[in-house]
Amino acid sequence: MNKQNEKRVLQQELLAENSIHLELVSKQLQASFSRCNEIKLLQEGLGFEELERFEALTSRFARLADLILQKSIRLIELIELESSGSILDRINKAEKKGLISDSQKYIEIRQLRNSIAHEYDSEALMKIFEDCLTFTPDLLASVESISDYIKLNNLL
Repeated sequence: MNKQNEKRVLQQELLAENSIHLELVSKQLQASFSRCNEIKLLQEGLGFEELERFEALTSRFARLADLILQKSIRLIELIELESSGSILDRINKAEKKGLISDSQKYIEIRQLRNSIAHEYDSEALMKIFEDCLTFTPDLLASVESISDYIKLNNLL
């Protein structure tokens, strides 16, 4: 086996591991989404238990967004011998391939992911929680689209 084939096999193994991880994290996010979707977001804030649920949601949201944008799409590009540009380039290419539904939404998801890591103000947190509820279905749908794309294009 030559070096190019060895590299491709290694990339495929990484994509297979990543696909398993995507499924696991998406199930965790779906569980948090279901629990948080029942909670009314009030300006007065949330109780301790509800806050814990939303903290889990935001953490899982950020993790899945990173897995999709930083790992899955990048690995697919590597296997398909495409150059991986900026995050914006990656988002636009992913939309063209059908891996994600809407590049503009994913730009917002990326910005939301960054806000999750750096926001401490309680009013801003309520907006983050609301946005996570809004964009979670898009993240979950992308996991299925990525899985379908991998199968359809025989990347594994």
